[in-house]
Amino acid sequence: MASVETPVCDFGRKAIDFELLGVDGRMWTVGQCRGPQGLLVMFICNHCPYVKAVRDRIVRDVRDLQGYGIGAVAIMSNDPSDYPEDSFGQMKIVAERFGYPFPYLLDETQQIARAYGAVCTPDFFGYNGDLELQYRGRLDASRKESAPPGARRELFEAMKQIALTGKGPADQIPGMGCSIKWRHD
Repeated sequence: MASVETPVCDFGRKAIDFELLGVDGRMWTVGQCRGPQGLLVMFICNHCPYVKAVRDRIVRDVRDLQGYGIGAVAIMSNDPSDYPEDSFGQMKIVAERFGYPFPYLLDETQQIARAYGAVCTPDFFGYNGDLELQYRGRLDASRKESAPPGARRELFEAMKQIALTGKGPADQIPGMGCSIKWRHD
């Protein structure tokens, strides 16, 4: 399981639309996931220790960001054939267990991860109300273990700034996680 760091934010890049199946049985698009002040697109999975270390913090931050008009969506793009913990059935179980307050979607073809340029789990893309990319950094100082209590909430602070001003912070610390598990066709 290779650790990968996210690229620098490509400010202004437009969000790419999708139509993906959620664990709730619905098909979801960017328009259905966005909030009036922006959208947080998260590429996550179930098996990755980096994601496991921050699931509770993701839920907390998304709930807090909803009050600022930020919508959120999580997309699982790993190939579950080698990682059964990332299967659609397991996605449903994890979403329910952690009370995900956002759609959790399956990118079965991996086309959406490729279109976004996602490289790891977790990988965060923060968009403003015009769906222009303003954040491509980390959640906080967590790695494979949760950051200490009281750690700076970098993603939350950036998305709050985006909601209030339309612009993300100039300085962003790249995220880190497990590489996306691409199909070997």
